[in-house]
Amino acid sequence: METIEAYLERKHCELRLLNDCLSHRLDLTRPRSVDEGVASKFRITAALRAEHELQAWKATETSWSLAAKPVSGPFEFRYDYQRADLTVCGPSFYEFEGSGMSKAIYTASGMAAISAVLLASAQIVEKADLLVLPGSYGETLELIKGLVPHLRLAALSLPLGDAFASANSPKILLLDSCALAGAFEAAVRSDGSGLDFMIFDTTCFAGSSGRIRRVLSWARRYGIPLVLVRSHNKLDSLGAEYGRLGSAVFVQGNDDRQRAGWSDWRRLEAETRNAVRLLGGAALPAHFPPFVGSAAYRDLTKRRVAAILRNGRSTARYFAARLPALSAELHFAHGLYVTLRGSRPLDEASARQAAEDMSNELRAEGLPIRHAGSFGFDFAATEWFHDATTDQYSVRVAVSDLPTQVWDDLTAAIARWWQVRQSRGGGG
Repeated sequence: METIEAYLERKHCELRLLNDCLSHRLDLTRPRSVDEGVASKFRITAALRAEHELQAWKATETSWSLAAKPVSGPFEFRYDYQRADLTVCGPSFYEFEGSGMSKAIYTASGMAAISAVLLASAQIVEKADLLVLPGSYGETLELIKGLVPHLRLAALSLPLGDAFASANSPKILLLDSCALAGAFEAAVRSDGSGLDFMIFDTTCFAGSSGRIRRVLSWARRYGIPLVLVRSHNKLDSLGAEYGRLGSAVFVQGNDDRQRAGWSDWRRLEAETRNAVRLLGGAALPAHFPPFVGSAAYRDLTKRRVAAILRNGRSTARYFAARLPALSAELHFAHGLYVTLRGSRPLDEASARQAAEDMSNELRAEGLPIRHAGSFGFDFAATEWFHDATTDQYSVRVAVSDLPTQVWDDLTAAIARWWQVRQSRGGGG
């Protein structure tokens, strides 16, 4: 259990880390409340972005000045016109050494990263089956259905059975950190020897997560080449959503278990770089958090994520006990959010309205909650949620990094509000 005093001291450490990246530091005091800490964090990150622009004024899209040497903290950049050949030198967002990982291909968002990989795969395979688990990210599935016709979407269900067995056409597994916990666990316990390639979206796992290590070990065991794709403005910027940034990192398969076609998959890294260039999806140097990479940053990030996961587990238990009929999904692999269903089926509009009403009313009571379409903040965030595999709508409650008692009080307030709202008819 973390007390409010211990929490505020930890937030002060995060603020100092951010503030130390400024050339002209802000007058920083220890936050006296959750809201004060949130406001200070966003104020400092805004100052960091502004300072970057003022210092990097020579590094324009046309790279007109030979004197331009764009940097962002520990990150150094080289590029020509419109960053089509962007080269980044700096620390990794992952904490895995000696695992055969390539240099990251940075993109303008997580969706830009996975889009480039999926579209580039058309240069490797004419047709392939893309296996997806229940709970996989809706926009990724929408992308595949609408814009990637050479990949046949195969939605899996439990038990997986022989879903990963070899077939006449190549099989690609999309392993998403958004997947349901049971499905994710079943996948990494399966025989993967029939898979030809894997795309692993790590966005909802911390960069040091044991889940990522486990997947890398599983892929190595079966000789599966894979690529890690990620959005970095969730768990990698201390809850401040510093800027839109994504990446793709290719990981070599086990050389002792190379299967037919392995050399073709090794070409995918180069094809992905080319796709990023042609799609105009390269990252912006201004979006690289300058506070990444230090021991202090890694320690504070681990402590933040650990607090969110602890709060997430307690929320799942509480909602299971108090809202058994109104809980949609409480056990995602990542543990970062839960979803609530209505007493009557929700559509997008009614789910969106319910999320907004709940946030506004509970916030008016002084609770740290907002209607915001993301997660990993220092406040609870609510938003509508669409399960692309079931086509059902619900309300997502993103768990936050808050002191234990504050979060427990907020969890109880959410449960009371939702129960009362649904007992009145449950609509939007």
